[in-house]
Amino acid sequence: MAISVPAPGASAACTHARRAPFHHPGGGTYRLLALDRKADPHSNRAAPLPVQGQRQIDLLPGSGHSLDRNPTARRKNDKVSLFKRGNVWWSYFYTEGIRHQYSTGTSNRRQAETVEAKLREDVNKERFQIVQADPNITFGELAARFLASGSTRLHHKFHLKFLLPYFSETPVLRLTKSAAEEFRRARRSQNPAIKDATVNRDLSVLRHILYWAVDEQLIAANPLARLKMARERRTRRQVLSVAEERLLLPAAKDHLRAMILAALDTGMRRGEITSQRWEDIDFSRQLLFVTRSKTPEGESREIPLTERLLEHLLQRRQAEGIIFSYKDQPVRIVKRTWKTALKSAKLRHVRFHDLRHTFNTRLMEAGVLQEVRMALMGHSPGSKVHATYTHIELPVKREAIRKLEQWLKEQEKRIKEKKDASTQTARSESGPAQAGTQTVEEEITR
Repeated sequence: MAISVPAPGASAACTHARRAPFHHPGGGTYRLLALDRKADPHSNRAAPLPVQGQRQIDLLPGSGHSLDRNPTARRKNDKVSLFKRGNVWWSYFYTEGIRHQYSTGTSNRRQAETVEAKLREDVNKERFQIVQADPNITFGELAARFLASGSTRLHHKFHLKFLLPYFSETPVLRLTKSAAEEFRRARRSQNPAIKDATVNRDLSVLRHILYWAVDEQLIAANPLARLKMARERRTRRQVLSVAEERLLLPAAKDHLRAMILAALDTGMRRGEITSQRWEDIDFSRQLLFVTRSKTPEGESREIPLTERLLEHLLQRRQAEGIIFSYKDQPVRIVKRTWKTALKSAKLRHVRFHDLRHTFNTRLMEAGVLQEVRMALMGHSPGSKVHATYTHIELPVKREAIRKLEQWLKEQEKRIKEKKDASTQTARSESGPAQAGTQTVEEEITR
């Protein structure tokens, strides 16, 4: 219920005051504790003295009105961001709560303000990831910066041998999917026997360099981000048999023979073998620790040593240094000596990496589970459902190597039995003829 309150000294207009809020549209309406009145609180007329038991009431204006009778002017909130330290102006400003402090390098106030504006603009562009890329930069210039960055690997340099002759003078903005397909056709015209997987590796390096340029803010976006690679046909992986192994080991040189044994009995990659050190082998526990690997899953894995590999390492044991070396120098490339060993042993063409596949295949034939094989070889579990809950303990790995050795012994036994059987068959076939020849010779002698 709203009750109108008359202004002081206006008791005669009490009835009119009650109706004023409803019948008088003009004028201001004032409220205090749900009490309305039509009086002007800002009247210049002096208010009468309050009667005993009463007190003067200051009425509040309605909504939308300022409480201050004489509102003051709003102060300007101009924050000073330039300060002079010594003889040089310094800029201090905040962006998203982060304080930035830069020296303008000048004692001139106007130049310092210009420098500060440029600093604020750069920080703002970095905040919203606005890149001012050179639209005319070529892939050759981009590749040169990539090589100079020091983040390259050996396979990057290898594939750039094929990418640079074709894309060197091409602006990065003109690298499209059609240009990638033209490159694929050009590679096939140069070498009709080339596989889609090889060209896919070339284009993967090209796309990797473009992603690197985006991270370095050299280009705004990767034009080949959604490039689809050609489907690769699965090919049969070469596996070295035990009989071929017995021919290959004597034909290989000493340093290559040791690497072949390590690859066949541990399944390590070539890079892991060449980086292995004596300090990473625990001879008392017959364990080898892989400390440098291509994948994070491959590092720090434990591989139990087979008897023949342990015996070979004990003969060449040293306190420290690289295990597999040639003339006291680390071995990096084995392509030439590998081909020479295959030619001397008169074997079909197999890659050194196929020895890793051979290790995996032999474990599978020996009855070792897939999870154990992956743990020994340092494979990534990928998107397997139970990969998070699978951990292969050392005793399980030792049992797997024991099964491998048992399988090898059985294979060698079978090879020996076949060889003995063939020799016995050859003797039995040549036996009657030799006996007849001997009888004729005896008669002639007589």
